[in-house]
Amino acid sequence: MSYQPNTYYTSRRQQNWSRNQNTTRFVSSVKLGPVAHTVIVALMITVLGLIYLTQATRATSYDYESQKIDSQIAELNEQKSDLQIENARLTALETVKNSSVAREMTTPVSTQYAQ
Repeated sequence: MSYQPNTYYTSRRQQNWSRNQNTTRFVSSVKLGPVAHTVIVALMITVLGLIYLTQATRATSYDYESQKIDSQIAELNEQKSDLQIENARLTALETVKNSSVAREMTTPVSTQYAQ
């Protein structure tokens, strides 16, 4: 008497399956032709291209923002130097001596110096 394997059950050893592997096979009922595959590949390339363009555009917008901030910094530095010059002009000794506050001051009666 010889051993006849059951056609309904095949062991894992006969199918070269090991532990922790999915033993279910999925066979799609939808069959696509070469034109459909070409269209799908073209759509995938288009989507990837659009993703790349959005990333590149985002980097460019950051560059524009940094240029805008740099120009604001340069403008504020100019204003600072102008204000420093104006401050120096307003605090000049001649301006202080000729001011209305300095004219209303009186000279002291006696002056003593520390030795």
